[in-house]
Amino acid sequence: MTMIPAPVIGSAEDPRGDLVWGTIPRLVEWAGENFGDSVAVIDGETRLSFVELASQVDDAARGFVSMGLEPGDRVALWAPNCVEWIIAALGALRAGGVVVTLNTRYKGSEAAYILQNSGAKVLFTVQGFLGLDFVSMLHGEDLGQLEHIVMLKGDVDAPPKGIALTSLGDVIAGGQDVPPERVAARVAAMASDDIADMFFTSGTTGFPKGVMTSHAQTLRVVGTWASIVGLRHDDQYLIVNPFFHTFGYKTGLMASLMAGATVIPEPVFDVDKVLHHIDHLKISMLPGPPALYQSILSHPDKANFDLSSLRLAVTGAAVVPVELVAAMREELKFETVVTAYGLTESVVVTMCRSSDSAEVIAHSSGRAIPDVEVRIVDAQGVELPRGDAGEIVVRGYPLMRGYFGDDQKTKETIDEEGWLHTGDVGTMDGHGNIAITDRIKDMFVMGGFNAYPAEIEAMLRPFPGIADIAVIGVPDERMGEVGCAVVVRNTEVASNDDVFAEAIKAFAKEKMANFKVPRYVEFIGELPRNAGGKVLKRELRDTFGSPV
Repeated sequence: MTMIPAPVIGSAEDPRGDLVWGTIPRLVEWAGENFGDSVAVIDGETRLSFVELASQVDDAARGFVSMGLEPGDRVALWAPNCVEWIIAALGALRAGGVVVTLNTRYKGSEAAYILQNSGAKVLFTVQGFLGLDFVSMLHGEDLGQLEHIVMLKGDVDAPPKGIALTSLGDVIAGGQDVPPERVAARVAAMASDDIADMFFTSGTTGFPKGVMTSHAQTLRVVGTWASIVGLRHDDQYLIVNPFFHTFGYKTGLMASLMAGATVIPEPVFDVDKVLHHIDHLKISMLPGPPALYQSILSHPDKANFDLSSLRLAVTGAAVVPVELVAAMREELKFETVVTAYGLTESVVVTMCRSSDSAEVIAHSSGRAIPDVEVRIVDAQGVELPRGDAGEIVVRGYPLMRGYFGDDQKTKETIDEEGWLHTGDVGTMDGHGNIAITDRIKDMFVMGGFNAYPAEIEAMLRPFPGIADIAVIGVPDERMGEVGCAVVVRNTEVASNDDVFAEAIKAFAKEKMANFKVPRYVEFIGELPRNAGGKVLKRELRDTFGSPV
């Protein structure tokens, strides 16, 4: 492959990052050739240069071809941030696969739903993360077309019935007889418009939907994001945001490959580990939810760590106090602090710029990124005057290709004129800055994780004694928001409210990821509804928005 000079990502000289690389596998090749022996990944004692990473990705791809992976096959990853995740995902893409990510907080039934509905043939996972046995959780579940489970870390004795079990090392070893030219031919045959990944998201129906995105869409939007943020070759990028989310995978891993920044994957947020990494690895890029920065600022020993390397911060997903932005600039000495707004269906929509005031950064999510249109519209789709609240709609290249296997939902989300209806309510000021004021879909964000009430309600409704239920997000000082289940009791239940509430919480902990589990359970005689029968969640938030 001919070496391509490093572009200024997303700049006037390179407005189309998707045309520079074309596909993600070509980006990996390019990064290996252009950044060579520079460090690409640091994970504990493991250090890989860009050229070593490209080589190991190719080895993995040959292994996946050997095990029968065909172009277009879905490959699922259910594992925390680690170097093995990176090699597996990039190797699957190089072999022509489509990456499907699973939240590491999922329980067995939640993971099985995505495996079944994505048609994944291969699952990469680990043993022992947070004390969990992911493989055992899948026993007895309908896993659809799944054929192989590949362990990235750890061993298990018994896979689900009918599923082959192996390790990543064995898969790679099995690919040694596959000629490199065979994989190279697959890469050469890939088109920019081919689907690269599916990230599942939930909506008001309560059923997760697979958001399909092409190589070109990912490359272009990530290039734009990296340019606005100012990511550089000398940056040390601590990725605490999980790879199973577009924030960690696309604006983390992919952006680092483009800029030549070093990726330091961190499996979970632990403020002590983060401070240690900043001090010892000279971390310069540290995105995350507001709670991450608040934890650092309030840490009693932060003065004992050298934090002078910090340079770039990108936050969002919750209200950002002006005082926090000021403290990040003045106490933590970040050169750039920006907020952004996006969703799985379009990755990034709006961003603040580094020159914006603390007030703009705190009170808005910035303005549209280049070549993307954003409007505030009423229920009929008519654009509203600046300052009026309405639904945020988006049009442009970052929009998903659609929901996998669900044309009807795709048509309901993206209208005939190409506008994606986000379901979020906001306002736009005279400079085009967007402020999120409400959520049509009632989603709430707990500690940086999106929680969808309809999905939680559907999982709790079968619990004996629940006659009706509605879940809302309520403010929480530490987590931003937490769930509150408002329950109508079945009169035949004998237990008192406190006992019944604890039983509901225990049931929830068994059935769903922790970030979905309601922190509070409140009881009501009847849920408020409009004439059409829809629950009036605004009234519930007014009543139960500050539970004791």
